[in-house]
Amino acid sequence: MEEKANKFLEEEKLGALMKKYSVPCIISLLVAALYNIVDQIFIANASYLGSYGNAANNAVFPLTIVALSLAVMIGDGCCAYVSILLGKNEKENAHKSIGCAVLLVIVVSLILTALYAIFQNPILTFFGARVNEGTFSNAKEYFTFITMGIPVYMFGQCLNPIIRSDGSPRFAMASTVLGAVFNIIFDPICIYGLHWGMMGAAVATVGGQVLTAVLAIWYLFHMKAVKLEKKSFGVFPGLMRRFLPLGITSFLSQISIVASMAAVNNMVVKYGAMDAIFGLEEYSQIPLAVLGIVMKFFQIVISISVGLSAGCIPVIGYNVGARRNDRALGLFKMLLVGELITGFVALAIVEIFPLQLISLFGAANESTYYSEFAVKAFRIYLCMLPLATMNKGTFICMQSLGKAALSSILSLIREVVFGVGWALILPLFFGLDGVLYSMPLSDLLTAIIAVVMIMRIFRTLREEQ
Repeated sequence: MEEKANKFLEEEKLGALMKKYSVPCIISLLVAALYNIVDQIFIANASYLGSYGNAANNAVFPLTIVALSLAVMIGDGCCAYVSILLGKNEKENAHKSIGCAVLLVIVVSLILTALYAIFQNPILTFFGARVNEGTFSNAKEYFTFITMGIPVYMFGQCLNPIIRSDGSPRFAMASTVLGAVFNIIFDPICIYGLHWGMMGAAVATVGGQVLTAVLAIWYLFHMKAVKLEKKSFGVFPGLMRRFLPLGITSFLSQISIVASMAAVNNMVVKYGAMDAIFGLEEYSQIPLAVLGIVMKFFQIVISISVGLSAGCIPVIGYNVGARRNDRALGLFKMLLVGELITGFVALAIVEIFPLQLISLFGAANESTYYSEFAVKAFRIYLCMLPLATMNKGTFICMQSLGKAALSSILSLIREVVFGVGWALILPLFFGLDGVLYSMPLSDLLTAIIAVVMIMRIFRTLREEQ
């Protein structure tokens, strides 16, 4: 009988495996999140852009997350399925799944690019870019060039988890880091040196994404556990029906940010206009800019949370396939501890250093109203971070346990029912502050459900073992 690929996943110590897979995954996701965040830092500190550029960046940010959510749905789903197949030593379907995922992400990315190009104005309006003319013109400029890079961005992000499933988490990390380094180097050159404004930020970002995609293409021809052939690349509906559901939760964990930001941005624009200060034309962009910055920090924290859990997907999936539920359960427990620690550390930072955080995004050039609202937003909006990280980690980890449907339902409850619902309801009673209360309330209610699900999962794994 042919020797199983990646057999070390059921033999090495769980702590070592978690470190080996989760750390590179965290770094990869952090770097992916930093693309937009780095753009915003340089934009905010350019005197000719300031909070108008910040608000414009915030309006475009959810649209890059839409692309990321589709890419990780395909990539994480394929990663989880291929890991299970390798645990069962079924290499034939493994290489066909990867080839199918590659073709699928190319087609989906081209469709999304076309939609963005055709419906640019109504899309930007929907995400609050028309708060004033300065914000809208900057958003259009930035979005136009970001749209051009959507295919390479999605390709690189989709291949990242697939490369991890092949046993090369460090290469996956390196390819993303190199792209981000390119972006960090060229952002100041394009924005400050060439004075290209929002276009310069987008050009630097797309350049980094191209580099990551090129490295991913190279790796496809040098895979280790799975060897791709000409017959690997095809449309296999049966395989897609198996691996796409395993990526639904990853999709929801990202797309939920889009749904939430759409609701939040519109409520901020609506109720900000009713505020005595932010209803004035010269200050009207401040709430939108500040909430965007708060969400960027939240994205950093969630990238760590998702990286912890997504990094464990190949290990847990392999052990489930190999019928080693004891190891899957042990790693799940370690994951929950890591998620809670991440949340508490992040909470300490936002509660103690909100002014320092906001200063990274050009607060020195803004009014006192800007800083005051930013401190308030950080401390209220993110006060339940430990529960948020635990929720995210639990729902994503459930994919690798074969509980994709339940995981998807729970994610929908958190992100759509609670996340969007409370963002629309609470401002009716509390005005602009109601937007800030929506996030912690959603995480608190979701955590109650998550704890019940965790207890059920533990019991099921023990019984099956």
